[in-house]
Amino acid sequence: MSHPNDPGPSAGVGASRLLAVSDLHVGMAENRLIVESIRPSGDQDWLIVAGDVAEKMADVEWALQLLADRFAQVIWTPGNHELWTTEKDPVRLTGQARYEHLVELCGKLGVTTPEDPFPLWRGPGGPVAVAPMFLLYDYTFRVPGAATKEESLARAQEAGVICTDEYMLHHDPYPAREDWCRARVARTERRLADHDPDVPLVLVGHWPLNRKPTSVLWHPEFAQWCGTELTADWHRRFNVEAVVYGHLHIPRTTWYDGVRFEEVSIGYPREWRKRGHPHGLLRQILPYEPPPKEPGSGGEAAGSRQGKVS
Repeated sequence: MSHPNDPGPSAGVGASRLLAVSDLHVGMAENRLIVESIRPSGDQDWLIVAGDVAEKMADVEWALQLLADRFAQVIWTPGNHELWTTEKDPVRLTGQARYEHLVELCGKLGVTTPEDPFPLWRGPGGPVAVAPMFLLYDYTFRVPGAATKEESLARAQEAGVICTDEYMLHHDPYPAREDWCRARVARTERRLADHDPDVPLVLVGHWPLNRKPTSVLWHPEFAQWCGTELTADWHRRFNVEAVVYGHLHIPRTTWYDGVRFEEVSIGYPREWRKRGHPHGLLRQILPYEPPPKEPGSGGEAAGSRQGKVS
């Protein structure tokens, strides 16, 4: 499948680039064709895959193997869909065991995961350390006015909004999903604190690092499945060059406190058929090429009010 927007922004034929994409959803036939079309522009390109490759383990393996064969380095962090345990997947692992199985699979494919040392990008715009993070969410992005998780979930249900995670994303051996989130946040925070502060970071996670990007969701009740307040200041606390995320299916560039945030999702066919791929299939993270009119802090380069509910 050819695509007029592939492979994305140009940096000269053969020039090395740090690229990113998320929410590939290759279980859908049209998205599978998109992934088959993705290729680097040179043999030194790296690719960040910020989660939601697929639900079935075989589909995750297919996509990551294909991309690992084409790019010099692939860096992956899980989204909620990889962590789902569905009836159609022969791999019945749940919770932490499922995540560990995904990490083991990536190890066999040569794909970097949140359990590996941060790889150092030395290409144009570097050096930077690329830090894949598996953080989840803890329901602290509550519906406005809701004092507790339970009240926030009830308000969402009244509005007809419920995330499929509530049925398919298991949290064992942790007592609740928010406990797993807090454990992941604590572990990741220690790693970031131990990182050399003189080497800038590209932070990579599936869920937004703070709540601000969720303000454009059509269904604001969905925000509670989108992150945690515990990470809201990480882009300021650490030496961060850029933040890469997905999950919202709202591809755009925004700036918060002078730090660039890149939502890099492909999304579902019903979404990209309507809006197209305004940034191309792959987002160029480095070297950074600003748009013709540079957005101010808190502004956006492109995107629209939309977003998934799944």
